[in-house]
Amino acid sequence: MKAAFYTLGCKVNQYETQVLCEALTKDGFIIVPDSEEADVYIINSCTVTAESDKKTRQAVRHFKRLHSDSVVVLTGCMPQAYPNAAQELIQADIVAGNHSNEKLPQMIKEYLANRQRTIKTRQHQSGDKFSPCSISSFDERTRAAIKIEDGCNRFCSYCIIPYARGRVRSKALADIKKEAQALAANGYREIVLVGINLSSYGTDTGLTLCDAVDAVCSVDGIKRVRLGSLEPDHMTEEMIKGLKRQEKLCPQFHISLQSGCTETLKRMNRYYDAAEYARICADLRASFKDCTITTDVMVGFAGETDDEFNQSLEFVKAIGFEKVHVFPYSVRIGTRAASFPDQQDKKTKQERAQRMADAANEIRTAFLRAQIGKTVEVLAETKEDDGSCNGYTANYTPVKIISGAECGEFYNIKITAVEDDCCIGETV
Repeated sequence: MKAAFYTLGCKVNQYETQVLCEALTKDGFIIVPDSEEADVYIINSCTVTAESDKKTRQAVRHFKRLHSDSVVVLTGCMPQAYPNAAQELIQADIVAGNHSNEKLPQMIKEYLANRQRTIKTRQHQSGDKFSPCSISSFDERTRAAIKIEDGCNRFCSYCIIPYARGRVRSKALADIKKEAQALAANGYREIVLVGINLSSYGTDTGLTLCDAVDAVCSVDGIKRVRLGSLEPDHMTEEMIKGLKRQEKLCPQFHISLQSGCTETLKRMNRYYDAAEYARICADLRASFKDCTITTDVMVGFAGETDDEFNQSLEFVKAIGFEKVHVFPYSVRIGTRAASFPDQQDKKTKQERAQRMADAANEIRTAFLRAQIGKTVEVLAETKEDDGSCNGYTANYTPVKIISGAECGEFYNIKITAVEDDCCIGETV
């Protein structure tokens, strides 16, 4: 039997797809690309925006249309947050929320035996524990992720994720270390710690993110440890000091901003203001050599005036983020912001998104050009047909190595040029 995956969304979803891949492989399935003929197609969905839901619906219909005799499975955040909408996708033979992921291999086998449509979307409950999960490889990549946290307690006014993921739950330190050891034994030298609200790791168990970082850094064979997306309000001075202790920790921090205007942040129910966020960035750059800070910025939130947008724009310029993901606000049914007054029209959102992206790209280009002449350490990750390799520095600067590199190895590279959104370099 052959199974194929189509994954939407964040690194947590990508990790969970890998968990399912390994589980199905143990049950005798052969995992193939989604472009090939398969007996089962599994769509691991995202629901963070309306566009994510649209892509999920299109994927479900696409795979059933092309492979009418195959089993189509819809799982992930979309059926968890919006179970009724997911059930209405009749092209999906199995509908299961992410709460039921560990049971999915058994559900697939049962469906293959009886061909009865299966719906399982039990809601997350207060007191749920972290579901056991681990991987030994990561989709043939040279960098592997470990999911150490799930859920979020924040309930930002625009966000459906607490309903899709439940409350904060943390993986045991012993399990984190064991998983890192297995990945190191299989040749992985860089680990990315990921979670739905990663910086809240341990708040349910009396630990902190620093404890998880220490556990992975202690594993022989792991040379780099990187953090996924972080929330600002957990990045205290104590947290930053704790992270600074580990030399293996990469000096790249993706800290979600959403808006650089304090009044907008209040309506978003964020737990910080613009001044506090700026202080965190300053502390990180003072604490970590060659530190880069990347972020997410939302534009066109309900009630965002021209003045509020301009404040956010100027804040982004002042911080000088090395990279910014800009996106327009998307109304999510079931959140408080969906009923807020003064919703912005599509044209306004698009115009603001373009202005913000233009400013962010200008800063990004200046940063990349400033790398010319530097010698940096790069982990080669993917090989191109022309013999070059693509990889990243510790602070996540993308580098194309012209020649003489092999995937999975570290190289000292002298940056000689910038092309598009990537530095170009040669081995030293």
